[in-house]
Amino acid sequence: MTKPHDKLRGWAAARKAILAGLRFTSLRLRLVVVFGLVALTAAVSASGIAYWLNREAVLTRAQDAALKDFRQQMQTRAGALQVHPSQEELQSAAGQMATSSQRYSVLLVAAKKGGGQIVGYSDLDEFTLAKVPESLEKAVNEEQPVTSGNKSTYHLYWQRTVVHGTPYLVGGAKVNGGGPTGYMLKSLEPEAKDLSSLGWSLAIATGLALIGSALLAQAAATTVLKPVHRLGVAARRLGEGKLDTRLRVSGTDELADLSRTFNSTAESLEKKVDDMSARDEASRRFVADMSHELRTPLTAITAVTEVLEEELDAETGSVDPMIEPAVRLVVSETRRLNDLVENLMEVTRFDAGTARLVLDNVDIADQITACIDARAWLDAVELDAERGIMVRLDPRRLDVILANLIGNALKHGGSPVKVSVRLAGDKLVIAVRDGGPGIPEDVLPHVFDRFYKASASRPRSEGSGLGLSIALENAHIHGGEITAANSAEGGAVFTLWLPRDSSDAEDERAEGGQA
Repeated sequence: MTKPHDKLRGWAAARKAILAGLRFTSLRLRLVVVFGLVALTAAVSASGIAYWLNREAVLTRAQDAALKDFRQQMQTRAGALQVHPSQEELQSAAGQMATSSQRYSVLLVAAKKGGGQIVGYSDLDEFTLAKVPESLEKAVNEEQPVTSGNKSTYHLYWQRTVVHGTPYLVGGAKVNGGGPTGYMLKSLEPEAKDLSSLGWSLAIATGLALIGSALLAQAAATTVLKPVHRLGVAARRLGEGKLDTRLRVSGTDELADLSRTFNSTAESLEKKVDDMSARDEASRRFVADMSHELRTPLTAITAVTEVLEEELDAETGSVDPMIEPAVRLVVSETRRLNDLVENLMEVTRFDAGTARLVLDNVDIADQITACIDARAWLDAVELDAERGIMVRLDPRRLDVILANLIGNALKHGGSPVKVSVRLAGDKLVIAVRDGGPGIPEDVLPHVFDRFYKASASRPRSEGSGLGLSIALENAHIHGGEITAANSAEGGAVFTLWLPRDSSDAEDERAEGGQA
């Protein structure tokens, strides 16, 4: 059963994955976002300024027209009333004032004879004295001093207010000389609707500007990034070894200069690689030719050393005891030289790519036993392998690998040498562990290098320094690998990983050779 906190952790992990995917890793996305932000900022700023200016213009125009008309109505209608008009006269004047083209509601307040006040309404449901703001009423009724610039005792005042979401303009004035006080209420809802329409239009224009900027950014990004994409593809092809890759150059901008630089670099790299390949091919050919040329005199020398060795082992003792050590040294070094030539020829086959597998189904336990027995290592090597493990590989090359690994362990590590075999899925794993002190850490990265000998840390080897390198190449040709490490129990461990069936590796090599 899924627990709630497990679900929360799952959502959190999914959210992190989404956010990681939305990171600005794409230059195209960043260009579009930057263009969009710039366009959005410009459009919002322009729309905001336009809306504010139009709003002030619309409201000011409506406000000025209404107040101007109200002023005139106060002068002509309310100013014509007596100081103490009757209720009917006040109500009639308010109604006449409300019939103005500006369509506002009017109420008139006048002093009644004997004290008190009377009120005349043009629209009792719409505008009453209770809806007049106190601050406006106070300002209207406040008598102002007469100056040279202001000859009126009372002034026209106004303010904007919002009632239940509807904007209104409220104005008030008093007739000079003790006449009635008038108030007007004009709805600004039509202007508000016009401004709302304007706002929506500006919002739509802003959205269209944002979409247009995104399209322009996409076009600009495509224009800019297409050469960059071609450059990336060309760089990958160059990294894959296709050194004849070149870019088409057009224009005189920075991207064109970059393409020219890339072509120049690729041309220089191709020339240097060709030179190095030619020198490497000449070097391999020299080694191969030298090895072949050495085989003829070595054959004769080997035959002579075999005769000398037979004389050394003969009971007659025909060899002078004084030169016997020299003869034995010649026999030993001749064998070593013969092994070196064979190893060099094997190395040149690997370098030239002409090495091939001759596959056969073998019992791995029998194969390892035969390798150990052929070199008289049965007493020095402990084998842990079940019989019946069948693998398909090249028996001769496996023998070369095992001979090098086990021989290296006996020479440099010492007994006991343990060889263990196990299966790991579709892989065959053979581990060779010796009983020595292990391999120094600074030597481990170089144990498979050609001609490398760690003479400072191990006894001098009589080998050529090519054994482990050849063993590794034989593992690679099978599609396998060899690793070297130090065991926690002491000693060095060389681990050989091979597929149980090397047919696929051989097919790939054959296809590569045909290509």
